[in-house]
Amino acid sequence: MERQTRVSVFESDKPAEIQLIKSKLEDAQITNDVENNYLTFTTTPTATSLKVMVDLQDEKKAFEIIDAYLQENQNQ
Repeated sequence: MERQTRVSVFESDKPAEIQLIKSKLEDAQITNDVENNYLTFTTTPTATSLKVMVDLQDEKKAFEIIDAYLQENQNQ
């Protein structure tokens, strides 16, 4: 079985924002997962960075969706 290459398309430390991006990608039939990594370079060792991961072939479409979301919310 061929292993899919996964790439990070969005990072945030806000779980609500991650869920919103995740649901937008799912609405577009883009399979995604969330990974979390501890940030070791910050002053708070408990801070985590959440990453939305998609298959490499979905990367371009995912970025288009995320860019549209960010532009919509930039003016708020």
